[in-house]
Amino acid sequence: MRIGIVSDIHANAAGLMTALDRMGDVDELLCAGDMVEEFRCSNEVLALLRDRGARCVLGNHDIGLLSPHGARARSADHVDQSLVQWLAEQPLSIEVQVGSKHLLMTHASPLAPHTQYVFPHSPELKKMKHIEADYIILGHTHAQMAHRMGRPLVINPGSVGQARDHTNGKQLSYAVLDTSTDDVLFDNYQPENQRAVPCGSGGLTAR
Repeated sequence: MRIGIVSDIHANAAGLMTALDRMGDVDELLCAGDMVEEFRCSNEVLALLRDRGARCVLGNHDIGLLSPHGARARSADHVDQSLVQWLAEQPLSIEVQVGSKHLLMTHASPLAPHTQYVFPHSPELKKMKHIEADYIILGHTHAQMAHRMGRPLVINPGSVGQARDHTNGKQLSYAVLDTSTDDVLFDNYQPENQRAVPCGSGGLTAR
């Protein structure tokens, strides 16, 4: 299977559309959270994900919009309430079978307290080798990662909405996972010129 992975859109519809166009046809589309800004809802982002049948989990910004503090933002006249309802129906984490592989996805960390920023040097990463999954998909850091930790391959696609990753020149990015080979391909791009700067392909693309 060919799985497209996006995360941390932060209401950037143009960044998301560029990623979807560049990745082409995929068997599954995953979103690891932060579809909206905490107090800014994007009808276009939510509609794109819903209409593509994407499997999504809630990030901290999504939770913020759905909280009492986000009431004014999500009830604005321009906001499509059916999309807000769709957002509210998304889980905090998902566990699914993709072919013969078991996949776990959450926004920040699958380990309690579930809010950590997990980078390649984070202590939490080593603890994930005990999780019974073939793939663990994360977001939250806006930084690309593909590391094998025992059985699980831990993947963070970077961000299609807010570029913060110094390792790819602060470009937007997404990932495509091939479950037949476990190859992970990152694609980095600038929304203005949509120029790819390959971060790496094959295997773990580990740093």
